Amino acid sequence: MKILFTNTAIVLVIATLLSSCFFNKHPKSQKTGIPYNDKKYGYQKFRQTHPAPGPGLVAIEGGTFVLGGSADQDINFEYNNVRKRVTIPAFYMDETEVANQDWLDYLHWISATFPTDHELYYNALPDTLVWRRPLSYNEPYVSNYLRHPAFQDYPVVGVTWDQAQDYCVWRTDRMNEFILQSQGKIINPRAAKATAGAAAANAQKVPFNTDMYLNNQFRGAGIDGKKMTADLNGKPAAGSKKAVRPVTVEDGILKPAYRLPTEAEWEYAALALAGNTQFENITDGKIYPWNGLGVRSAKKATRGLILANFKRGAGDNGGVGGYLNDKAFITAPTRSYQPNDFGLYNMAGNVNEWVQDTYRQMSFEDVDDFNPFRGNEFTDKRLADPATGKYAKDKYGRPIKDPAKSAKKMTYAELIASQTAAATPAAPSKDPLAGKAYNADARGFLDTVNTSLYGTTTLVSNHSKVYKGGSWNDLAYWLNPATRRFMNEDDASAEVGFRCAMDLVGAPEIHPGGKPHFSVKKAK
Repeated sequence: MKILFTNTAIVLVIATLLSSCFFNKHPKSQKTGIPYNDKKYGYQKFRQTHPAPGPGLVAIEGGTFVLGGSADQDINFEYNNVRKRVTIPAFYMDETEVANQDWLDYLHWISATFPTDHELYYNALPDTLVWRRPLSYNEPYVSNYLRHPAFQDYPVVGVTWDQAQDYCVWRTDRMNEFILQSQGKIINPRAAKATAGAAAANAQKVPFNTDMYLNNQFRGAGIDGKKMTADLNGKPAAGSKKAVRPVTVEDGILKPAYRLPTEAEWEYAALALAGNTQFENITDGKIYPWNGLGVRSAKKATRGLILANFKRGAGDNGGVGGYLNDKAFITAPTRSYQPNDFGLYNMAGNVNEWVQDTYRQMSFEDVDDFNPFRGNEFTDKRLADPATGKYAKDKYGRPIKDPAKSAKKMTYAELIASQTAAATPAAPSKDPLAGKAYNADARGFLDTVNTSLYGTTTLVSNHSKVYKGGSWNDLAYWLNPATRRFMNEDDASAEVGFRCAMDLVGAPEIHPGGKPHFSVKKAK
């Protein structure tokens, strides 16, 4: 009898488990109870992810710090870094500066993808003439610095702010394209079989672009891969058994765009105060990316070694032969010296680095205290067909962007009208602000500088972009992360390079282990 009861109990347990699995096969909405990922209802829920950083990036846990607070001089250059407490959200940043080899990869892709577009290739070339000086023999660097393999891991220089922006767009598209090709979501025409390779190459007449792909404008025979995502609400294409769709943002597969870091992000990342904090207390401030007031290592094994690549004094770019102080006369490889507490190399010296901000002397007083930035140029993607939402694209397959037309979400009628050449004029309004044009350029935010006077009364304009960090040809003062200088966005220098950043989506805490947390009930 006891055995019979036991067997019956086992059967009941198994039946309960099977029933539970059957009825809980799909997660349900917490607010409506409707099952997700069920064809009968068509609602989708995607696996919650915290995506890893893109290639080359490290995670920077954000926090509060004093912008300009590391300046150690009583008289700072141009009085342009007044101290202000701000908060920087967590983000990703390149471990190293962009190197010559990275830029050669970019040039190679252009020449292979657009072999007859000589203008595009020429515009992407760094200005190697930045090495020339009237009274200095630098011709070997003009000829060799960019392309010779001996310099392949040295930071790229001679790159304008505009060129750095274009590189970020290219890098984003190549990263996301590779992700989709690796997962079989799209076809790699170069890896396609010989019989289908020509068709795939012909189908992909324009290169992959992330925005176009996400807008369902990079599809078709020779593009769609064999492992595309199932579409619960779609219909199978002719000759196919199941409906499929491209990857969307909600899938969490594609990564955010590469970009230049903001000035505040760059300064925060350079200081790396997380290495000197405990329980929200900063135990030791910094005036350089490393601890201490000096520029030499205090560690026993490396005592006396210079901690960055900079100019120690007039006529001293490297030290005495036989015992060079920083072991570099010009730039050094991007993985030189010790990284800071965030794991970033050469955040002082080697090359100055472009940041995203437009320069104003009083920016630190003007900007918001959360994620401060000056340089917003709000844009809208131009619609080729407002009814279908298809983007207009240029000859390189990228969406055409226009200045934003509104500071808030427009009504659908306004959206259609804004995309129509012959838009109907709006009716007169009693609102005193009605009819006032929306200015999508917020770079100056109520700045009244007259750009027509650029070069006459001031060298500062909306084309002036910030660079930071000090270089191989700068004195130690410029190694301080609070120092800031500017240059025209279409100018270049042998002392200026750059590194990229990326937005971090999701929870901001990078290393939650070993820290106290509240216990929270999980959703059913």
